[in-house]
Amino acid sequence: MTLEAGVVAVQGDVSEHADAIRRAAANHGEEAVVREVRHSGVVPECDLLLLPGGESTAISRLLEREGIDEEIVAHVEADKPVLATCAGLIVASRDARDERVETLDLVDATVDRNAFGRQKDSFEAPLDVEGLAEPFPAVFIRAPLIAAVGDDVDVLATWEERPVAIRDGPVVGTSFHPELTADARLHDLAFFENAEAVL
Repeated sequence: MTLEAGVVAVQGDVSEHADAIRRAAANHGEEAVVREVRHSGVVPECDLLLLPGGESTAISRLLEREGIDEEIVAHVEADKPVLATCAGLIVASRDARDERVETLDLVDATVDRNAFGRQKDSFEAPLDVEGLAEPFPAVFIRAPLIAAVGDDVDVLATWEERPVAIRDGPVVGTSFHPELTADARLHDLAFFENAEAVL
């Protein structure tokens, strides 16, 4: 089976996410055709969607300008999976605590931008993630803090007692960058049932 996978590419590099999606699909005997989403009309054709990191104010502004924001909302309303990472999680949240960010209200969570510090405060940590048998090597870069979640949101992982990976319906959101390792299990967890995939 061939899947159409969209990676929102209005800002930043998407190649690492594209590679992780292909590896996760291959673990299930499927092929993923990855398409970069830079304008409207692509998201409706996608089976799964990735909203990557970058600068959240710029991402939200560009999504609205290009008419991609409403298509992403419709994608989630159709119960199609989304993985939102770092700034992507900020944009996907209900409340970014920053009026400059036009959030998509896909995830019932309040997120603080850059709460883990600046670029120099970046770090890697082994995370116990619900659904994965072995710890995941999470890379935190100017990571947002998930300050609060709604009652129906599942917390998949915490770091120092703070949520850093959550699931709300078909949307998985992470404070960290799962694409910056050779481990595709987070993409697998977000996009496929019976996830526990090989690295």
